[in-house]
Amino acid sequence: MNDRIFLSSPHMSDEGFEMEYIKEAFDTNWIAPLGKNVDEFEKELALKVGSKAAAALTTGTGAIHLALKAADVNDGDIVFCPTLTFSATANPIIYQNAIPVFIDSDYETWNMCPKALEEAFEKYPEVKAVIVVHLYGLSADMDKIVELCRKYNVTLIEDAAESLGTYYKGKHTGSFGDYGIFSFNGNKIITTSGGGMLVSNNEERIAKARFWATQSRDQARHYQHSELGYNYRMSNVVAGIGRGQLKMLDERVAKKNYIFNFYKRELSHLEGIDFMPSNEWNKPNYWLSSMTLYGRVRPIEVMEALEKENIEARPVWKPMHMQPFFEKYDFVGTDVSEKLFENGVCLPSDTKITDEQLGRVVKIIRGLWE
Repeated sequence: MNDRIFLSSPHMSDEGFEMEYIKEAFDTNWIAPLGKNVDEFEKELALKVGSKAAAALTTGTGAIHLALKAADVNDGDIVFCPTLTFSATANPIIYQNAIPVFIDSDYETWNMCPKALEEAFEKYPEVKAVIVVHLYGLSADMDKIVELCRKYNVTLIEDAAESLGTYYKGKHTGSFGDYGIFSFNGNKIITTSGGGMLVSNNEERIAKARFWATQSRDQARHYQHSELGYNYRMSNVVAGIGRGQLKMLDERVAKKNYIFNFYKRELSHLEGIDFMPSNEWNKPNYWLSSMTLYGRVRPIEVMEALEKENIEARPVWKPMHMQPFFEKYDFVGTDVSEKLFENGVCLPSDTKITDEQLGRVVKIIRGLWE
């Protein structure tokens, strides 16, 4: 059996940056709950993406949850959410007892369709917040989305879990909305093994988010809680991994771009294959290299052929409005997200992948056309 080729797995630095920060945490006995690594990771990440403040948390999901809470989303409030995303984008809406309305994608970006969003605003003018996702490291059309949110005076939350290192018109994704969130799950472009970050230019709200994330413990000698709290704060050891990983971000983005361009060069001539869209204003991190198949070869055939050779590939996200738990909620749009799910496949995009391994993947896929 050939060595496993992963879709996207953790990739520690060869220089050992992560271990330096972890060792410091152990040497100083700042293992938990917080410490220097947490403080510095927040500062370094905020500086990297161009936000004034950040809160380091246990998950990106927790970051979305606190962003919704900071936006005062409560029982019965409506929140617009892309349908083509992972459930972690939508679940926190339910945590707040709010009501998701799912918005279709467009083919130009694979992300939230501005036309469908405008239609949703007309249908639900009382909406409280909008969550936009930058899918697979591709930026959404932020100018149009920001304009609509300002027109309707609605809080904009950017789920940039998959797009750290992606730029829209020269500016980092995650820095356009009132709040931005990042994920450091094991499969992301940089990882802390698990973790997330909430960023904003509203320093007061980030301070409040840190308070909520630390069990809403009041300033008192005894344990006192005047608000509902959560156990969402990142540990000092985990933050040390993040600080080391952040040093490697540009290198990881470059490798992801190399992988995408390799696949596109070697496979785009095959009948029925299209790759993720490119736009002149978008500088993606290409977190996952994804393609669509509209000919005789179907995505399941590609995935099964790769699986036989110990190579991991996956479908594009199944839209939220098609999920058993979420199908009772409204959906605005046509069938773009459904078509992307039906015809899409995510190829191995691990930053440790070699040219020989990329060649193996390409050879197997080409063989389906012979």
